[in-house]
Amino acid sequence: MPDLLSPVIDVLAAAPLLTVFLVIGLGTAVGHVPFGPIRFGAAGALFVGLALGALDPRLGQDLGFLRSLGLGLFCYTVGLAAGNTFFRDLRRQLPLMSLAVVALLVAGGAGALYSRLTGISPALDAGAYAGALTSPVLDAAIEAAGTQEPAVGYALAYPVGVAVAILVVALIIQRDWPAARDPRPASADGITATSVHLLRRVRLDEMEAFQRARIRISYLERDGDTRVATPGEELLPGDKVVVVGSPAAVEEAVHELGSGLNRCLAKDHSVVDHRRLTVSSTRVAGRTIGELDMPGRFRGVITRVKRGDLDLLARDDLVLELGDRVLAVVPSDELERAADYFGDSERSIAQIDAFSVGAGMALGVLLGLVALPLPGGLSLRLGVAAGPLVVGMVLGRLGRTGPFLWGLPHAANATIRQLGLLFFLAAIGLASGPDFAAAALSLTGLAVGGLAALIVVVNAAVLLAGARLAGVSAVRAAGGFAGLVGQPAILAFALSKRDDERVEAGYATLFALAIVVKIVMVQVLVAL
Repeated sequence: MPDLLSPVIDVLAAAPLLTVFLVIGLGTAVGHVPFGPIRFGAAGALFVGLALGALDPRLGQDLGFLRSLGLGLFCYTVGLAAGNTFFRDLRRQLPLMSLAVVALLVAGGAGALYSRLTGISPALDAGAYAGALTSPVLDAAIEAAGTQEPAVGYALAYPVGVAVAILVVALIIQRDWPAARDPRPASADGITATSVHLLRRVRLDEMEAFQRARIRISYLERDGDTRVATPGEELLPGDKVVVVGSPAAVEEAVHELGSGLNRCLAKDHSVVDHRRLTVSSTRVAGRTIGELDMPGRFRGVITRVKRGDLDLLARDDLVLELGDRVLAVVPSDELERAADYFGDSERSIAQIDAFSVGAGMALGVLLGLVALPLPGGLSLRLGVAAGPLVVGMVLGRLGRTGPFLWGLPHAANATIRQLGLLFFLAAIGLASGPDFAAAALSLTGLAVGGLAALIVVVNAAVLLAGARLAGVSAVRAAGGFAGLVGQPAILAFALSKRDDERVEAGYATLFALAIVVKIVMVQVLVAL
């Protein structure tokens, strides 16, 4: 090491916090540099960590706690965000789950054959399998091998696995292949509103689009009087209403009801008014829109919900979260009372419920510590990644338990998730740097790099080809592939390219399942 760098390295080694934040800062800058058609985004922290960690092994020491904290926070917040969608679409996820198991088994077999042909030991092969799939199952491989050899394979394969997986996601995330089993969610097309002049009599509760929650009806003008339509309303010829829904659903409803109106009913605020209200009250968050009984409570209706960048139609079964912005249509004299009911305070949602976060994370870590016996003397621990993910998914589905609200405001969830991801990538990059540098340019290192690329490509080929044949969308398949690989940076990259709820749902579906399969596979590979 050049003498000029020695004082700098000594300072960094003595101040781990400085080192971590330096890696995060430089890594973020590197992540924004385009390499051909892609940018590595948060994964830049991993590569900068590897480069800096290679200078001195002291830089990666004593970062195990930070790595676990970052990974746990990331997985827990992903689980909270994806839990409701995952359980709602569970039947739709089954083909992807089956394909993931097949892909992991086939990739393990292909890797074992490659290792035999290139002289890579079974222990090194098992470590490379865990590293290429960036999985927290390295401890299982080390325990089965009885040596630290799997750790070397892991360090060599890890960056290769990340890079190849990001390239795969970049190639497929923007594709739209036929997906009969996995239609595009209505939120992806946005929400629109149209005023309609009725030409026929119809009861709302008998209208298919209304029954299936594809549209909402808000304003109703009849004989010169304006009010909010009620769910069981009978609409009459000559009535004028506002129809809200996806563009396709609204167009279909216009044709069914009558014809479009050349003026907008919602522009008149004298009798009925509407406003975006921020959900900041804990008595509202965690409850479905149907449970709020807007018609009975305020003689009004919620037509849409803004969550992050998504505009969602206000279905009765939609669970509201802190930070959601609901569009409430109510009589003008009820608007302020409705605002008080929802909270409508930006300051309130800037604070998180520390009890809920702490209790949820504690439950997740505790679940990860439980050892479950498997056939053949093997054991399974979900660890600090899958444990918080599973608990987060369950709590995300529950929304609330009595007075306890489990969800996080969307902005807070995204911030905690990003910080957790950066801490995790910086720590693992610094810790893996010396082993990676020592073997990266050797013949063994090159062979293990090829093995890592093979494992990722085989998994991608089996999973993605199978997903297309099974009618699963490219978006969900890309999220599922990120979950199968298990690397948070790949999910972050996919979401930066496509803001679609199916990405997170696919990730959450396969993450925990893939860990179970990989724990078994690394122990089998060591025994070969």
